[in-house]
Amino acid sequence: MAEETQTTWLTQEAYDRLAGELEHLSTAGREEITKRIEAAREEGDLKENGGYHAAKDEQGKQEARIRQLTELLRHVEVGEAPQSSGVVEIGTVITAIIAGDETTFLIGSREIAGDSELDVYSEQSPLGAAILGLKVGDSTTYTAPNGREISAKVTGVATWGGQ
Repeated sequence: MAEETQTTWLTQEAYDRLAGELEHLSTAGREEITKRIEAAREEGDLKENGGYHAAKDEQGKQEARIRQLTELLRHVEVGEAPQSSGVVEIGTVITAIIAGDETTFLIGSREIAGDSELDVYSEQSPLGAAILGLKVGDSTTYTAPNGREISAKVTGVATWGGQ
């Protein structure tokens, strides 16, 4: 069975930021961690060398991030944020009443938002899948991971401005 790959939508700014991070981690980041491991290794007994083990753990996390970024950027669609037409779509900022509480969030990849404080919900998440394609004023319910039915009413759809 062929593995299905997921295409992620990113703004040009997000793509450039992630490509820069990947470039840094793959070059200077690897060199830096290798030097730290070598320096810690020279301190002697590796069994009780906290600096060595911390550097090896950091190396593992860095390599995982490199793999994650490589895969993400391999299957990416770069473009402008969609201009809001009042319909929930990937890359729009949604205001909704979820289980009685008003909240504002972005639909799409966490990587789009960068350092923004805005919450992000994937279009594959229960909430994202339930509201994708809805218009301002539309209501729906979705099943949360805990099995609870949650109501959602879209009260606003805005163009993502990158902040």
